[in-house]
Amino acid sequence: MHPISQQVARRSLSTAALAVFFLLPISASAQVSSLSSDWRELDRLTDIVVPNTRSFVMPHRSGGVELASVRATVKILEETASTTLELELVNHGAQPAEAIVVLPVPDDAAVSGFALEGTHSEAIAQLLPRDQARRLYDEIVRRLKDPGLLEFAGHAAVRSSVFPIPAGGRQRVRLAFDHLLPRDGERVDYELPRSESLTATAEWSIDATLTSKSGVAMVYSPSHDLETTRITKDQVNVRLAATSRRNPGAFRLSYLRSANDLTASLFAYPDPRIGGGYFLLMAGMPALPREAKASARREVTVVLDRSGSMAGGKMEQARAAGLQVIEGLADGEWFNIVDYSTAVSLFATQPVQKDARTTEQARAYLAALRPNGGTNIYDALTEALRQPHATGTLPLVLFLTDGLPTVRATSETVLRELVEKGNPHQRRIFTFGVGADVNVPLLDKIADSTRAAAAYVLPGEDVELAVEKVYRRLFGPVLASVELVTLEVGGAIDPRRIRDVMPPRLPDLFDGDSLIVLGQYVGDAPLAFRVSGQQSDRAREFRFELDVRRATTRNAFVPRLWATRQIAYLVDQVRELGAGGDPLHPGLPQHDPRLAELTQEILRLSTEFGILTEYTAFLATDGNRWSDWGSLSLRCNDLLNDKAVLERSGAAAVAQGANFNERKSKSSVDFRNTRSEALGEKLERVEVATVQQAADRCYFQDQGKWLDARLIGAPEKTTDQEVVFGTSDWQRVANELIADGRQSVFCLRGAVVLDHRGVRLLLHLGGQ
Repeated sequence: MHPISQQVARRSLSTAALAVFFLLPISASAQVSSLSSDWRELDRLTDIVVPNTRSFVMPHRSGGVELASVRATVKILEETASTTLELELVNHGAQPAEAIVVLPVPDDAAVSGFALEGTHSEAIAQLLPRDQARRLYDEIVRRLKDPGLLEFAGHAAVRSSVFPIPAGGRQRVRLAFDHLLPRDGERVDYELPRSESLTATAEWSIDATLTSKSGVAMVYSPSHDLETTRITKDQVNVRLAATSRRNPGAFRLSYLRSANDLTASLFAYPDPRIGGGYFLLMAGMPALPREAKASARREVTVVLDRSGSMAGGKMEQARAAGLQVIEGLADGEWFNIVDYSTAVSLFATQPVQKDARTTEQARAYLAALRPNGGTNIYDALTEALRQPHATGTLPLVLFLTDGLPTVRATSETVLRELVEKGNPHQRRIFTFGVGADVNVPLLDKIADSTRAAAAYVLPGEDVELAVEKVYRRLFGPVLASVELVTLEVGGAIDPRRIRDVMPPRLPDLFDGDSLIVLGQYVGDAPLAFRVSGQQSDRAREFRFELDVRRATTRNAFVPRLWATRQIAYLVDQVRELGAGGDPLHPGLPQHDPRLAELTQEILRLSTEFGILTEYTAFLATDGNRWSDWGSLSLRCNDLLNDKAVLERSGAAAVAQGANFNERKSKSSVDFRNTRSEALGEKLERVEVATVQQAADRCYFQDQGKWLDARLIGAPEKTTDQEVVFGTSDWQRVANELIADGRQSVFCLRGAVVLDHRGVRLLLHLGGQ
């Protein structure tokens, strides 16, 4: 065992006094003590601050102490984590205040430091094992008539008194704890307990550094978006993305330790209703050495729209983007330029190798381009796809357009078929729609069907920056034409063990990429996977066996992420229904039975997993007849027809395209159901707070109550079995929910209509 791991393992939660580690020079003294048997501090004029969720303001207090922000610094070395939290408390009252801070922590945590800043008062922290922490939670719940803290039942806690917090002022508190991390094969998991409530407003910044002497193959968070920086092959730094700092839910972080080749692990969620459950497969390759990157070559064809509508700044940016791509290639890699308006021109009849001479020629060629004429997408695609392929390279196309096709074949169906049947060298076509006058479903389909991606450049945005953002990821091809299958014991392909795999077609892996695959599994025997693909000019194959018997309902993020991707796939099937005919006048399949079938499945997944899209946004409004599945289906059908089928171009279509591309590759849970909408000239982000995830259940706001999604479509009841806060029945149900691992429901406030162990309950949660 690693010496640091041994040190943490030797610590005991019942130790009377733990060593204090001061993280920064602070004037306060500090100590960590064992649990006191009385609760007298709860009777003083104090507020209770739970950084993981919110503040509990005493009823007789004016103002109150609240949590302003949390900054977390995490150091992970192999299977040991050291976490430092810096809390900033603000006192809104007119008098100095005292607050009790209750911090739920992992059950095996050992406190290594606690201090207040700017005070000479003695700072004391008490470490409470899970049973004693539960008693504290219960006592606070009883006194405040607010069960929110029960969300953390099962966790240990650190309790401390913070005084003084000056009137109208702030106080900073620093607390550090260590704990051992669970390991599953080569995967190591870290978790920082936090509330799932959408009402939490404090911003969290999290900075984590992971170090493993065997190397870090991949870092993944199912709970929050990350910004990842690789320091060395053995060390990676991650930060919470700015868009995730207010997002609720426990912060979960996993990393894969490197093997010589592909390293993989599995999260599984059991669901007897489908005969097995849901899985998330994560896989990563070791960082490429410099010589391997040099041998992983690309062939890039830049296709630029020079129609009349590109005049002005767009043409200048397009030229700069093309030159940026070519100059970013390594000497010896291959490139070509195709430019089009009414007619199509080429820099060369076939890709040429990049060197100083060809780069200078390309610079002159791009500088001479002038916008004029119409938009001949058909011939531009034909020329880009038919040119000879440079052997031993990964063929990429960067296709840019700012308008609908107006010359030659303009049918969306014909253009789709061209890419499907006229791409002999399997070039990956990354599409860029400039402005809103583009056929969004067409560009999405071209990219998706060729293992690439689509991007959209809004009016006023920089084309060059958009291309650079996509292109900088396409560095050092690691594994192309990736395929995933499951195998029988003898090694034959077994198509029955997994189904509905998302994405249906796996993307190529570039240097620094990782693979996230979701799907359903059948049975409970271990899954034997084979991943194959092309690496440089040779075929590679990797096999591994992963055990689904470790499936747990704690992995509720897995089916939710699967459903998010599945909805994106189904919506794309709906968009295909409108692909026939003139792109300005698509078909009207509102009563097409295929649309009705797709509507039913999209609505079912949206309600079961609480995933709202522009086609199911009405579920977030009051007044729905939740027992009338037919009326809900009709509203969803109308929205799918009006939006996904009929809106092929324009700002609203671009918003749908942005949402589609985000959902189809979603790898972290979006509790707030954020999506892009065309609310003005630019896309704006919309959030939903009337749909709440809690553990593996979803709840919808319904006339002042929360409705369990499992009751949607069920016959209405005039009465439910009512369970009032503080009664013996309430305590029994609360204990049962905790035993079932569904205590996250306590993050809700007010009343919940709940399907609990087959009984429909009206559960009063109280709350401030």
